[in-house]
Amino acid sequence: MTDTLPVAYRSPLIDLDAAVEADGIDAGVAAHYGNPVVEQRRLASGAAIVDLSHHAVLGISGPDRLSWLNSVSSQALTALPPGESTETLLLDPTGHLEYAIRVLDDGVELWLLVEAAEAPGLKAWLEKMRFMLRVEITDHTAEFATIGGMAASPADVGVEPAAPNGVPLIWRDPWAGVTGGGHQYAESRPEPEWTWWEALVPRAALAELAASVAPGGVAGLIAAEALRIAAWRPRAAMDADAKTIPHELDWLRTAVHLNKGCYRGQETVAKVHNLGHPPRRLVLLHLDGSEGVLPAHGDEVQGLRALADGQTEHRGVGTITSSAIHHELGPIALAVIKRSVPADVTLYVQAQGLSIAASQEVIVPPSAGSVAEIPRLPRLGIRPPR
Repeated sequence: MTDTLPVAYRSPLIDLDAAVEADGIDAGVAAHYGNPVVEQRRLASGAAIVDLSHHAVLGISGPDRLSWLNSVSSQALTALPPGESTETLLLDPTGHLEYAIRVLDDGVELWLLVEAAEAPGLKAWLEKMRFMLRVEITDHTAEFATIGGMAASPADVGVEPAAPNGVPLIWRDPWAGVTGGGHQYAESRPEPEWTWWEALVPRAALAELAASVAPGGVAGLIAAEALRIAAWRPRAAMDADAKTIPHELDWLRTAVHLNKGCYRGQETVAKVHNLGHPPRRLVLLHLDGSEGVLPAHGDEVQGLRALADGQTEHRGVGTITSSAIHHELGPIALAVIKRSVPADVTLYVQAQGLSIAASQEVIVPPSAGSVAEIPRLPRLGIRPPR
């Protein structure tokens, strides 16, 4: 059996009625099954699943697996109990994001859930960092497929997770809270609560799952993305770029432990959090939908700049990272903008030759960072003569 999927992967769930295939990084699974808005409601209510079988699955086995990944990534993993979920980041030496990894340990093997495009590079990097440690890295993508959902349990929607070592492989997203050692910059949290999970199933069982799923029991990626965006949940493949540091996406709350030992990029994480401010910040944009145009990833976000003669001009302040039509909120988008942009100004998104007005919902505030209380010495004045 080969480690990876065929280049032109096609999930058995695409053969269901009305399925329309996604493109780009999500090719191979369904974008929707005829009605993305209805699919959103069913997914949010826990009555549907999402096909994520185009994602990759890596495994790390061996007695040093937890301490080793702990030493090179942002999250504290040495005491991760079997069956518990978390996420961690691999950063470059200057603190910029390289990989975002969903992590689950079953007591024997550490399971890494990642985007398919990231798997080869991540596996190669991990192989280089093994040194003399007792770890083995395996690509399980051809054996196991990922199914997502928001039901209380995968079993409630007909999904039977794999359990090769006796522990069901269910990754539960920690985004609804703040993990130990984390820090949240957002002053509030979106409603309703985000209850996302991802279960690993034998890839050979996908055809049987497609045949047994109830009518309306599967939603496309458009539905899942709309709910993710409304939950302010970053997806590295969409919302990060080569300059991203975790603070900008409020990712310190679930993917970074601020009190653990050293790891690559840790100095930047600590300095920005304690002494500085992230140069950019994540916002949720509520878009004017009167033109019927939804911005795309990479579209420019502009703000108004006052000129010396009293006139104003539009000036680029950021970019759209993800966008969707939400079943309650309407057209929304995540955008990364300059920290200096005031939180109360109207922004404008340039899409398909139109300028679309957008109001900000602050996720990462301009004041984020600089949490350390540094004592300030009084100024020394001229002492009067004695």
